[in-house]
Amino acid sequence: MASIKDVAEKANVGKATVSRVLNNSGYVSDETRRKILNAMRELDYTPNELARNLYHMRTGIVAILVPAVSHPYFGEFVEYAEAELYRMGFKAMICNASRTETEEKEYLEMLNSHVVDGIITGVHTLDVEDYKMIKRPIVALDRYLDDDIPIVAADHYKGGVLAAMELVRSGCRSVLHFSGTEVYRAPYFQRHVAFDEVMKKHNIKCTNYKLRWNRFDQDYVKQAIREVFESGTEFDGIFGVDLLAVECMNECARRGLEIPEDVKVVAYDGTYAAKIAAPRLTLIEQPIEELARAAVRMIVQLIADEKEVENITLDVKLVKGETTY
Repeated sequence: MASIKDVAEKANVGKATVSRVLNNSGYVSDETRRKILNAMRELDYTPNELARNLYHMRTGIVAILVPAVSHPYFGEFVEYAEAELYRMGFKAMICNASRTETEEKEYLEMLNSHVVDGIITGVHTLDVEDYKMIKRPIVALDRYLDDDIPIVAADHYKGGVLAAMELVRSGCRSVLHFSGTEVYRAPYFQRHVAFDEVMKKHNIKCTNYKLRWNRFDQDYVKQAIREVFESGTEFDGIFGVDLLAVECMNECARRGLEIPEDVKVVAYDGTYAAKIAAPRLTLIEQPIEELARAAVRMIVQLIADEKEVENITLDVKLVKGETTY
């Protein structure tokens, strides 16, 4: 196996010059760089990535914390983020942090010990103070953590307005709204605020079902929907995230309710789970791939000590389906 010394001898340069090319540091003329790269190709030289990273006190790894990788939204986010990290020369460490209350904190303590170069977190269980103690670059997905921690999110307020107006246009007079509990400050909660405002403005009855905090498993979703349908609540419209919307459609079918004749449905997120449903769901689509790429670009900038990283808010859009008029 060729060494850096072999490359230097073949290119007739010093080892320090080869090192500057490998680490992209210091000045090397174009002609000398070409000689070194040609020598590397001829010798089939593979740089020791781990050694280079250790030299720079880096691991080449970025952690992605999500509450449930099995959830369609977080699963898609992780897939796109991992691909973008790989494209930019990093590996991803996926941390699924929803099984216990202490899991997120345990992951953070581990990641803070020189295990990763940076953290992208989409988990919402810990206090801001827990994140302030971390000495690694952090990017937050849909969570306000600290003024020094940049955030990437969608325009959820617009999403809530779009969803509400679609149900208004479809003639709904009594709407079931599945909303989360605002335990921590997070941009995503603005869609619930906007939705309720529009319903109130149009004098439409809106029943809010508050989902339990940090529950993403399908068994809980099914249980929550059964509770609502069995409670006697009257509604002719439903608004909820993709999984909830799909399960509501299934429950409507079991009870002989026609969609959209009896019940109109608008989903939120726009993941594969919503796009394969029949009838085709009307939905508010978040730009999940763009959110993932933006988060990766932000964390890479922070790792490179580029301090001026601005928060990013990306647009959402209404995708018309067959569950509304």
